[in-house]
Amino acid sequence: MPTRERMARNRWIAPLAARPELWRFTRRTVPRGVAIGLFVGIFLMVPGLQVIGAALLCMPLRANIPLAAVFTFVATPPTIVFMILPGAAAIGNRFGYHADLAVITAMIERGASGAEWLKWIGSDAAPSLALGLTVLAAVIAALGHVVAARVWRWRVLARRRNRLYKALTSTPRKTS
Repeated sequence: MPTRERMARNRWIAPLAARPELWRFTRRTVPRGVAIGLFVGIFLMVPGLQVIGAALLCMPLRANIPLAAVFTFVATPPTIVFMILPGAAAIGNRFGYHADLAVITAMIERGASGAEWLKWIGSDAAPSLALGLTVLAAVIAALGHVVAARVWRWRVLARRRNRLYKALTSTPRKTS
C-alpha cells in the first residue's frame, strides 16, 4: 500500500492524498468505506476499475479509501460466477425481466467464452442483471454499513470497559 506522501507526489492521485479525512479510521468513515467498497465491488465487476471507482466515490462521501479498496475484493471471480451473477439474475427476474438461470448454470459448467457471455448479456438478460446487481449491491452495502458501525461501536465500548476496569483495579483504596 503506498503512503500518503508518495501519493501526494503523483499528479493524478494527489487530490486524494491532500484530504487526510479520507485516510482516517473514524466511526463515520469506516462504515462508509465498507459500504462503498461492497457496493462498487459487486456492481462494477471490472477488477481494475473497482478500486478506482471506490476511491472516486469516497471523495464526495468522505469515506475511508483503504477500507473501500479492500472491500471491493469481495467480488472475486468465484463469488461473481457462483453467487453474484445468479443472485442478480434471480432478483431481476422478480421484477418481470427474464434472465434464464439454467443458461447461466450451463455456461458456467461448460466454461463459456467471453463472446458467449457477451451474447447472453446482450439478450433480455441485460436489464435483469443490471437491476439485480443494483439491488444486490445496495442491500449488501447497507448490511456492510450496519455491521461495520456495530463492530466499531462494540470495539469502542470494549476499550472503555477495559480502561475503566484497569482504573478501578489499579488505584489503591483508602481504609480509614
